[in-house]
Amino acid sequence: MSLFQSFNINTSALTAQRFRMDVISENVANVTTTRTEDGTPYTRKIVTFREKEVTPFSKVLSNTQEAFLGNGVKVSRVSEDRDSEYIMKYDPSHPDADENGYVSYPNVNIITEMTNMIDASRSYEANLTAFETSKAIAMKGLELGK
Repeated sequence: MSLFQSFNINTSALTAQRFRMDVISENVANVTTTRTEDGTPYTRKIVTFREKEVTPFSKVLSNTQEAFLGNGVKVSRVSEDRDSEYIMKYDPSHPDADENGYVSYPNVNIITEMTNMIDASRSYEANLTAFETSKAIAMKGLELGK
């Protein structure tokens, strides 16, 4: 594996985790949004990652010089969480209340979102440390070549 490939792997992970934090921030910002453009409450978004540029196993077996897997990570999709229900609260004075006085609030749980934010932040930090280590190795290699 080339040194620059390790840089690419780390930077792809940094970009993916930053995007994940942006989506989590959007979820938290819309925790009280009871009406979107389509008239429904905001629906929580979930980020899904996948490995980018996967080397097929048959190629790994046939050519051992290229026997490395993994070229980073990328966001494969951002989907809406349709599995969890909207939060129903009784507030008959709210403009979005139904005929029974209940308001549908987004299916965003602040505790879950903050836990996911901490996870994304720690993953970002770990990838930043790995990038800094790769950079230090490259710099040491350049010093040895003098």
